[in-house]
Amino acid sequence: MSDIVRFGISLDDRLLQKFDSLISEKGYSNRSEAIRDLIRNALVEEQWRHDDDDAVGTVSLVYNHHTRELSDKLTEHQHSHHQNIISALHVHLDEHHCLEVVVLKGKAREIRKLADELIGTKGVKHGKLMTTTTGKDIV
Repeated sequence: MSDIVRFGISLDDRLLQKFDSLISEKGYSNRSEAIRDLIRNALVEEQWRHDDDDAVGTVSLVYNHHTRELSDKLTEHQHSHHQNIISALHVHLDEHHCLEVVVLKGKAREIRKLADELIGTKGVKHGKLMTTTTGKDIV
């Protein structure tokens, strides 16, 4: 295990009060845990700026499954990038709408490109890429 380093920071009292309120709402047991998560999040965001770094992401898509050939187009996109697809989940939201969640792994550039293709497919009502990390470079 690595050494723990303690450090101090100076904050405006109002900012600290808002931060304490936020971390309390989120269920953090202390400021240190919340600050560690903020730092990790910044490091993951930085990792995504490097196109050739390994990364993981999820793409959520909402669409009307009655839209002509849309399901087939989404499936074709996924098959043509099978090396980046870890898993896919298909959920029937109601009699017309579906939610598809696709878990992707690969180079950040590849994941962004595939996510853009899926989200940009004609007929997709809403799509979003959620980026994260493989975890190997995060302490």
